[in-house]
Amino acid sequence: MKQELFTVKENTPVAKDVYKIILAGNTDEIKAPGQFVNISLDGFYLRRPISVCDCEEGKLTLIYKAVGRGTEYMTSLENGARLNILTGLGNGYDMTKSGDCPVLIGGGVGVPPLYLLAKKLIEQGKKPSAVLGFNSACDVFYEEEFKTLGVKTAVVTADGSYGAKGFVTDILNDFDYSFFYACGPEPMFRAIAKTAKTPGQYSFEERMGCGFGACMGCSCKTLTGNKRICKEGPVMESGEIIWKD
Repeated sequence: MKQELFTVKENTPVAKDVYKIILAGNTDEIKAPGQFVNISLDGFYLRRPISVCDCEEGKLTLIYKAVGRGTEYMTSLENGARLNILTGLGNGYDMTKSGDCPVLIGGGVGVPPLYLLAKKLIEQGKKPSAVLGFNSACDVFYEEEFKTLGVKTAVVTADGSYGAKGFVTDILNDFDYSFFYACGPEPMFRAIAKTAKTPGQYSFEERMGCGFGACMGCSCKTLTGNKRICKEGPVMESGEIIWKD
């Protein structure tokens, strides 16, 4: 973990209430896809944790949804604004488990960290595919970015207004895959747990207080005891989670 100052270079909408922000700064501590950063915002006590969508030397891309006062404030940030950010948080996905043809399963704002994962897997000679789930056509984003990477990509919407109608698990069996990587809401994980043909990893979305394991506010139950999503996660093995009834 490292505290850095970043400068806003771009902050634009990509879907309904969803924005892409590009930041310039030191990205050296971001080591793996699936890690997140924690952003300090003027006038707000708690930092905002956001998964890394893309990372190059000196350039950080984040995708966020305006769902509360903090993220709504973020939409007003203009080019040149400076942000205090904790970088290199969380464990990230383990790419050594991918096999040759992993499937990436994203739900809503769980899609962004899978983009960097796809890039890294392709660099290793893997052939990932992607299933992206959204509520409606107005919520869809980054489909073309995945396809531009050469990733076989399918989109589903709950209301059927774009792509296939239904949920990610409705078409998951149409894919042949060696391992799965998922990020999204917990109900999606529960459905994947019942239908997935292979082991995989979940990256949990959770409200966080500190973002680095001090407050114990984002724990989940596993076979080896409670784990902090911000510290031991956000990525957990599919077989270790104890789902609440």
